Amino acid sequence: MSLMVIDASVALKWVCEEAGSETAATFLDGRPLAAPSLWLTEAANALWKLAQRKILTPDEAEERLSFLVGAPVRLIDTVSLLPAALRIARTLEHPVYDCVYLATAMHLSAKVVTADKRFYETAKTHPLYAETVMALHLMGTSSS
Repeated sequence: MSLMVIDASVALKWVCEEAGSETAATFLDGRPLAAPSLWLTEAANALWKLAQRKILTPDEAEERLSFLVGAPVRLIDTVSLLPAALRIARTLEHPVYDCVYLATAMHLSAKVVTADKRFYETAKTHPLYAETVMALHLMGTSSS
């Protein structure tokens, strides 16, 4: 199985039951996974928001974060990738924090899987990035 870069929107589906959770769970089947180091910060922020809205208790948010911290995802330091992410962001007119995932995937000669439809649609329109980004919602329940 080839290396896949996952973004926080995919990983959150591992710990929050929602549309796409079953498909996202297939990425925990032993395939090699990587993500830029910021993914845990993004995930923690999303869990905080869920706790603020009383969708999760603070304890549930912490338990789910603990699971994500222990997930089999290789963390990629992104300091050296920030210039590429900034160039991608300028090209796509899209936020840098999402473009870091694309820069990471390109650096690793991998594909990035996202559940963020806006990010996917934006990246998919550009010929340099169209083959690098994959949408979780288009993968069904059997992804390989």
